[in-house]
Amino acid sequence: MICKDCALFEQKLAFHTAPALLGIKPSNLMSLDKEELDIYGNAESFNRRAAEKGLKIKILCDCGKRCLVLLYNEHLMKDMLSEKDRRRMLERFGYERSCGLEECLDRLASRTQVCLEFPHEIGLFLGYPVGDVQGFISNHGQGFKLCGYWKVYSDADRARRIFKNYDKCRAFLCNKLEQGYDIYQALKIS
Repeated sequence: MICKDCALFEQKLAFHTAPALLGIKPSNLMSLDKEELDIYGNAESFNRRAAEKGLKIKILCDCGKRCLVLLYNEHLMKDMLSEKDRRRMLERFGYERSCGLEECLDRLASRTQVCLEFPHEIGLFLGYPVGDVQGFISNHGQGFKLCGYWKVYSDADRARRIFKNYDKCRAFLCNKLEQGYDIYQALKIS
């Protein structure tokens, strides 16, 4: 029998982070209410159980009543951060060329907590196309071609296909939980 707090946490994971959980996106971001959930306890438990799949949760910001939580696939994130254009753009935001994944995530967390403006390079960590991240920054979030999981400035047709796949991931995982599986059973994590 799963505890009520754990079940709610798993439902939120399935809804907000399904593409990363299922391995088609490097990470997903969610904001959780600290009064509603034991975020730190659930994150610690998840990290312990999901480590075998390379899935991790990092709390980027403990901001008053909410926490900004990044769920990421370590393998996909490392591959994505090694892309030349993505890495070059991160350098513009002060990320060292030589910094590893954990160092980059620590810097992102630091910038999330101290920036006067939300650190828009977070889109690079979330797997958004570099052109769309650049377009968002250059256009101050205006003049986009399509708005879905992110604001699209480049290839809208490609983005539509990706958005549909993300929707399918969400539907699949949420359906599994509705059928009585827990998140670990749905992801085949022992």
